[in-house]
Amino acid sequence: MEIKGKLGQKLKELAENERPREKLLRHGASSLSYLELIVILIGSGNKNISALETGKNLLAKVNNSLSDLGKLTLKDLMEIQGIGEAKAYLLAAAMELGRRRREEEAKKMVKIGNSRHAFEYLLPNVEDIRHEEFWILLLNRNNLVLSKRRMSIGGVAGTVVDPRIIFRFAIEHLASSIVLCHNHPSGNLSPSPQDIELTKKLVEGAKLLDIHVVDHIIIANNQYFSFSDEGLIRPNQNIS
Repeated sequence: MEIKGKLGQKLKELAENERPREKLLRHGASSLSYLELIVILIGSGNKNISALETGKNLLAKVNNSLSDLGKLTLKDLMEIQGIGEAKAYLLAAAMELGRRRREEEAKKMVKIGNSRHAFEYLLPNVEDIRHEEFWILLLNRNNLVLSKRRMSIGGVAGTVVDPRIIFRFAIEHLASSIVLCHNHPSGNLSPSPQDIELTKKLVEGAKLLDIHVVDHIIIANNQYFSFSDEGLIRPNQNIS
């Protein structure tokens, strides 16, 4: 098997401290580049392409973005030369483990004090999906998270949310306030007219139930837009 490293060398001809596995053993995973980590996951090449070349092609496909890599489907992965079904499963599993680790870390932060807290808590749920999903956080009077739930799944351009289901869920958990959240697969953080209208409807409906809509977070490309921070949800619960 000929896996070539830098300057055309085979990996086995590289100095020990330059080989990905040896480098991992000696210095830890944090010392490895994205490419080196992916080469370890790929494991071996074939007679047509090396693991190193396969890794380079994979990173090129996603412009060296781990976020975009996590969004690739099994079909997308298997379109890369050198990645068959088994390697695609391994790469997808590695991405999912990373996502679940971030979700576990987010669960440790049980108090939502601002929009950044809400964003970090909800990001693991929507960061790698290609369709829209609508989520809510239920909070008690001390802004501690009572529950988190996905309320709807849509397509690339939108999702339909039933306010009655949201309010029933909030009432069942005796929530004092709620945070709304959905993602934009397009990458555009700006709220659409439909987003603004839905938020207005939910704010007004929650007011009748003595529930406060704290914020509505839109997530795209690991960034977020906050209705509250932008003054679209005001302290008196009116929305402009």
